[in-house]
Amino acid sequence: MRVTVFGATGLLGRALLREWHDDQVTGLGSKDADVRSEVQVREAMKRTRPEWVILAAAYTDVDGCETNRDLAFAVNNEGAVNVARVAGELGAKVIFLSTDYVFDGSKTTAYEIDDPRAPQSVYGASKAEAEKRIPQILPDVCIVRTSWVFGVGGKCFPDTILKLAATREGVDVVVDQRGCPTYAVDLANAIIQLCHKNAKGIVHVTNIGDCTWFDFAREIVTGAGLPTKINPTTSDKFVRPAKRPQYSVLSSESLKQYQIPMPTWQDALQRYLAERKSN
Repeated sequence: MRVTVFGATGLLGRALLREWHDDQVTGLGSKDADVRSEVQVREAMKRTRPEWVILAAAYTDVDGCETNRDLAFAVNNEGAVNVARVAGELGAKVIFLSTDYVFDGSKTTAYEIDDPRAPQSVYGASKAEAEKRIPQILPDVCIVRTSWVFGVGGKCFPDTILKLAATREGVDVVVDQRGCPTYAVDLANAIIQLCHKNAKGIVHVTNIGDCTWFDFAREIVTGAGLPTKINPTTSDKFVRPAKRPQYSVLSSESLKQYQIPMPTWQDALQRYLAERKSN
């Protein structure tokens, strides 16, 4: 099977290239093909002739999206539509990476795949709009929603906490936002299996279990053997440009239908810490 990964230089893209062994996989970064250019996308896909396209290219700076709305929509919406349109022309199937930020966070039970979208940020809105438009072009598209992605080799929450913990006695972390941490390696392996199972429709993919950012941070410093104290605080003390959903736990029922098991986030964190240490 021939696979083309757009966004190959990101956390997930790098994990996909490392984990994908049995197929012919080509990774493309923005320098190879800017998804904002349909011409570049078409040239790249004619060259790689994919049967599957993994669309992991995105502008993911959530706060940056608030002040760069045009860029956010150009990459996350128009860029995604460009890839879908060319894939349709060439007969390729697509997995599009989306986010828990398409929801408003007002629920208190896990979000199901058919819950209404109500994004509260520009980032979430750009992804939500792409979720609506791509199936009009590719009815069999697979939309993979994930959340709180972390991994080695890029900016992520555990990396930030560990760097802060190395220089501080205490770190304040919000206790009033709850979600599902997701290890890029586990997400990549789930995506590989979804391709082999010809998945379509919306699928939620996260590690098993949920927590607050405070819980996550405390587990990070404990797992790393650091004495740093994690102090609970609330979102109103950390005012940021983009509004975060207070509750964005994604239900795993859609993934269970494909019989793809996921490890717990605690297990994933331990493997991340080991990988980070070895690097």
